[in-house]
Amino acid sequence: MRRAAPFIIVIVGALALIINFWPNLRLPVVGDTSGTAEPRKLEWVLGLDLQGGFRVEYQAKPGNGKAPSPGDMDTLKGIIERRVNSTGVSEPVVQTQGTDRVVVELPGVQDSEAIEQLVGQTGRLDFVPLPPDAYGTNTTNQGGGARGVIEGQALPIPEPALFSGDQVESANPGSDDKGLRAVAFALKGDGKTKFADYTSKHVGEYFAIVLDNNVVSAPFIQSAITGGSGIITGGSAGFSAQEMNNLVTILRYGSLPFRIEAVQKDDIPATLGAEFLRQTMIAAFIGVLLVFMFMLVYYRLPGAVASLALVYYALVVLSIFKLIPVTLTLAGIAGFVLSVGMAVDANILIFERSKEELRLGKPLTAAIEAGFSRAWNSILDSNVSSLITAGILYWFGSSTIRGFALVLIIGVLTSMFTAITVTRTILRYVVRQDWARQARLFGVTEEEFVAARPTRASLRGEARGRV
Repeated sequence: MRRAAPFIIVIVGALALIINFWPNLRLPVVGDTSGTAEPRKLEWVLGLDLQGGFRVEYQAKPGNGKAPSPGDMDTLKGIIERRVNSTGVSEPVVQTQGTDRVVVELPGVQDSEAIEQLVGQTGRLDFVPLPPDAYGTNTTNQGGGARGVIEGQALPIPEPALFSGDQVESANPGSDDKGLRAVAFALKGDGKTKFADYTSKHVGEYFAIVLDNNVVSAPFIQSAITGGSGIITGGSAGFSAQEMNNLVTILRYGSLPFRIEAVQKDDIPATLGAEFLRQTMIAAFIGVLLVFMFMLVYYRLPGAVASLALVYYALVVLSIFKLIPVTLTLAGIAGFVLSVGMAVDANILIFERSKEELRLGKPLTAAIEAGFSRAWNSILDSNVSSLITAGILYWFGSSTIRGFALVLIIGVLTSMFTAITVTRTILRYVVRQDWARQARLFGVTEEEFVAARPTRASLRGEARGRV
């Protein structure tokens, strides 16, 4: 591992430089079987507070004497999220908050009124026949599904609806004649009559359940449904539990399950977001610069090596932000600066232990190795504690807290690599140079410093003695 460390450092550093500075670099979409997905451009994603945009907080109002349950709120969030995604807004954030709130954050949005009107409308659920000449039948398609229909996307050719979702009287989990999961539904009024007539004449053909112009499901008609009730199966494998529950809730709540009311709205102009970004970057630069100055003044040569490792650390972390991608907010940048301080903290533990070893009379190389080995347990304990805390914040926190926690987690994990591997590898090389074997470069007195060049035998002994 010791011999491979320089190569790993060079490879990771080169990849970080390419990701950070190569213009118009794009990442292929993983898992795209259709080949139609556009490669994702690698770029830093700025949050609402740094880019400007629109934030609105909705409250779900009780209806018919019923307060929204956690499941109702998840359904509400899903419908709102589909509507927001249809606008093409980059990196929208939609999440539930508390027991009856949904928060929508839209970075870069200027026409907030149009977005708000789209999100707050009642929605439309339609049952749409799919003509066999365009979509095929279960026989011609050999059970492979309707041609060109992709769940979650609009129909390739708009088709008129047979009836809308207000004709669904009930929808519940069920099972087919094979015992596989299915969805049982019942219709009312004109929907019941129209569906009976249509299914009697079009057995084997497909029809689509469409919510806000996106296909939710596209089953085929197995038999005439004349009583107004039937089941939707998931094909030969049946539905998964999640697929079944999602379809049930959509059939029940094609429109929003509860009336929502905007209780808080925030418009952040792009100019204000740019000013926030400028001030944040200046503050971060000053903070990191002060850290560098402290390390250089107090720890001298090891401090210079640590500062170089911190530059490497910053490049790696920023490239990870592009790859994931991480939405950078004011809180996220604060988490990044904090992780820089934590990376320095690991180096301080190492260098202080190395000084103690020098004062005990150990040669320079042995003192550096012992400093890294004996500081490792403290570094591991502190970083694991930080990861546990950040994980709790990410799991239970709001969007702002989650952004901070995610950046902190990435920073802590990367800092462990740079502090232990990068700094150690560079110092191993530096302390073997004649010009570096001076007491003043390590902040100790001449009496405390043992600069005797280690022999090959002693080096092998030190390697065996390391833990």
